[in-house]
Amino acid sequence: MWTTVLLLVGIWMNKIVVYGHPQCLDFTFPFTPKTPSYICKEYEAFGCCDSRADILIFGDFLRVFFELQPSERARCSKYVRDLLCQRCSPYAAHIYESESLPQARTFPGLCPTYCNTMLSSGCSAVMKPFINDARILSLIEQKNYAAVCNAVTTSDPDYCYPDLKQNPDLSQNLGRVEYYQTNSACIAICLEEIDSGRSSPLSMKHARDGTHRMFVVEQLGMVWIYLPDNSRLNVPFLDLKQVVAVNKKRYDERGMLDIEFHPNYITNGLFYLYYTILRRSRTYVRISEMKVMDTDMNRADISSERILLEILQPARNHNGGQLLFKYGELGNYLYIFSGDGGASGDPYGRHGNGQNKLTMLGKVLRIDVDTKGRNGKPYGIPVDNPFVNDTRYLPEIYALGVRNMWRCSSDRGNESGANTGRIICGDVGQNRYEEIDIVVKGGNYGWRAYEGYSCFDRKLCNSQFVQNYVPPIHAYSHSVGKSVTGGYVYRGCRNPNLRGKYIFGDYHNGKIFTLMEQLDGTWRRARICPAQANSCLGNLQNFYAKHILSFGESEDGELFVLSSELSQPSSPTGSIYRIVDPSRGADPSECRHNVRNTVISPSTRKIFRQQTTDQAVGR
Repeated sequence: MWTTVLLLVGIWMNKIVVYGHPQCLDFTFPFTPKTPSYICKEYEAFGCCDSRADILIFGDFLRVFFELQPSERARCSKYVRDLLCQRCSPYAAHIYESESLPQARTFPGLCPTYCNTMLSSGCSAVMKPFINDARILSLIEQKNYAAVCNAVTTSDPDYCYPDLKQNPDLSQNLGRVEYYQTNSACIAICLEEIDSGRSSPLSMKHARDGTHRMFVVEQLGMVWIYLPDNSRLNVPFLDLKQVVAVNKKRYDERGMLDIEFHPNYITNGLFYLYYTILRRSRTYVRISEMKVMDTDMNRADISSERILLEILQPARNHNGGQLLFKYGELGNYLYIFSGDGGASGDPYGRHGNGQNKLTMLGKVLRIDVDTKGRNGKPYGIPVDNPFVNDTRYLPEIYALGVRNMWRCSSDRGNESGANTGRIICGDVGQNRYEEIDIVVKGGNYGWRAYEGYSCFDRKLCNSQFVQNYVPPIHAYSHSVGKSVTGGYVYRGCRNPNLRGKYIFGDYHNGKIFTLMEQLDGTWRRARICPAQANSCLGNLQNFYAKHILSFGESEDGELFVLSSELSQPSSPTGSIYRIVDPSRGADPSECRHNVRNTVISPSTRKIFRQQTTDQAVGR
């Protein structure tokens, strides 16, 4: 929280010019309507009304119009339209003062000159259908127009209609994502808190099954289900606390680290876990397959666990911890991202585990979960794995030379399908640099020869030892942050300004960033900052717990931040937030679970509704 306070003070001292904070009556954010407006044309480029709202306003216009005397209609209809259309203004919350009054006013705040012009034109009848204040109605009857206009204007003269439309600070740059500063731009966000009081929430995934449930992994060994209304079921989907190895009382990189769902989960109910166990006082990473219960879609069947592989960890840190299935891939191939084994500087063997071709540590692995392999292996090897025919490598290796990739994602791709399946990872650095990588088949990401773009082990980086070296797409020094947390390319609907941007963070200092690919193939970084408090009203806020543990992506492509105040697995200081761009929203008609929404059977929906009705609890 203090980080946020200092950040906001820094924004003030740097004298960022803020162009107002557009907000609709319900505290959501203005957008560009999908269809042209019929009546409120001035707000069809950027406002608060979709086609449904436009139709309702037109209906209200006709009702008020025909309540006027025939002699008043031609003269006063313009004012009727103007008053009604303020519901669509990008500053509707301010015009109706819904953010400062206990109850939003029923009449838009008018500037005195406009108000006097309307009343002196003989159009006082226009006001009456909108006003429920007996005192103001009495003033209208008395023709005390000065008092009427004083009563119906806004307390803040900057937000009265129509003068606010001529105010350049309010009318320019509407919908743009940046707050402008002398030397840099900061993308302002608000956050919707989904839940708090969680113990180290490390992963948030959906099952691609059309239910829009989110599954949140807690480091101690729990998996919880959140419903589309953000409520959490009071019975965990999975509880492996008695199996998972983790130190509850102090910082630890072990524990339940990830969950991933089979691409055909809707039919086979299979999912995969990445967690650490102890055997004879030695730590192992375990990758296993499990199945959901046949009789309860919100509970895992622990007895169904099938262990796919276990990797001995020489130290307690750098356990990796990511599983994913790649979007757009034909086979059901599970990608496993393992750490280099821990300690400092990858000290294992002559060249370190990252460059050791015969260990699974410091690698991206790729296995076929739908088949069984040779020699009794519970998984198969994809025939197109890059080293499947090279005996110098383990056949599971897809890429090598990674240190401790913490949070990777597979891009859904843009509307044209470009970049679908591209895997982007944050790889935590050693002493100097954090990096973001795009994982390609057979790529060598350089560790321990390279850290970021820099040479770490001069004996290795000055030789020809590192073949197929793939440099990061971005690296930042420890003056910026000290522990990267990889994220997602935003492909959701609600925040159009964020589309196509890769959003990631830093665990150590709580900073959030974006990367945007440029036409020349380079990537440009920008900072994300909490918006002003008066931009984040209603159920939104402009602060979050400091340590960025992970990011999550919902079934419809919206992004979430998982963070904690304390870096301790058992500390109940973890929270989950949805990212919201306060500068521009999206037409609600476009954002009703329309991204990769899989249709599930009516019988399954019936079971889901019954179970979730019985189990759902509020925050």
